[in-house]
Amino acid sequence: MTRHVVQGHFGAADLDNLASAGGDEEATSFDLVAYEKVLDYGIGAALADLKSKNVFPSEVALDLVITAAHVHAADTRISRATESDDAWTREIRIVVPVSDHGRWRAVTPILQRMLNFLTGDRWTIQFRARPQPFAQIAPQPDLIVPPFTSVSLFSGGLDSLIGAVDHLEAKRVPLLVSHAGEPAVSKAQEGCFDMLKAHYAASPFERLRTWMSFPKNLVRGVAAEDSTRGRSFLFFALGAFAGAGLRHEFVLHAPENGLIALNVPLDQLRLGALSTRTTHPEVSSRFVIFCTATWTNQELRYGLPW
Repeated sequence: MTRHVVQGHFGAADLDNLASAGGDEEATSFDLVAYEKVLDYGIGAALADLKSKNVFPSEVALDLVITAAHVHAADTRISRATESDDAWTREIRIVVPVSDHGRWRAVTPILQRMLNFLTGDRWTIQFRARPQPFAQIAPQPDLIVPPFTSVSLFSGGLDSLIGAVDHLEAKRVPLLVSHAGEPAVSKAQEGCFDMLKAHYAASPFERLRTWMSFPKNLVRGVAAEDSTRGRSFLFFALGAFAGAGLRHEFVLHAPENGLIALNVPLDQLRLGALSTRTTHPEVSSRFVIFCTATWTNQELRYGLPW
């Protein structure tokens, strides 16, 4: 087994190094900056897209997406076949620069337990302060309040499409939230969204589309991993991130087939580690607990789905 640490950095001048002193980990630098103060891996584009919709997430909500990007990068770029003893369970540490590292350190055990259950790995999460030039990244809100009444995850599959139709038939105005990292998934999402727009032309509903993928050689000398067990944490994080900018109470909807969510062993592809825990109640409840423990009371009232 090879232990890995993925360390987030804000540009070349951010030289903080929290690799283990004993050198028993393979360290990977994960630079979050595309240019100047624009974030890479679709995060900066998501901020700009939300701003164009008058949606302004907080710095703490941005921290959540940055944390999820670290998890998704490690999950998809560290091979289970070569980096674990049992061809599944990896040991991964991530070091995440955030706006308020004291607040995030307090909820670390909740996050680690959720990720361990979700992906079947052993996660260690560490938070540190962002460098001063990046202490504030999220755009400040203007006076225009967006029209969206709720947030609904939108994968391009049948479950999320039905969820969107239910919202629109009930005359609600959802902000749909999508993630894609490959063209086929993106194309399905685009097609479903375009059909909804054509059919419900009178509704001002919109979609946040986040394209997040990583170079194949992000972790040097290690093959990529395609099981993507941690993707639902990114999906939930993007939903909470968008909702945090609505400036009113909202519900984050995750339309899903109930039997799939409960991991019922339907066939040999739904047994043990082969069965995804994407929306398992343990994952959903831990995410709620994690967010509740992280946000302040005012943020919980006006920026979170719980």
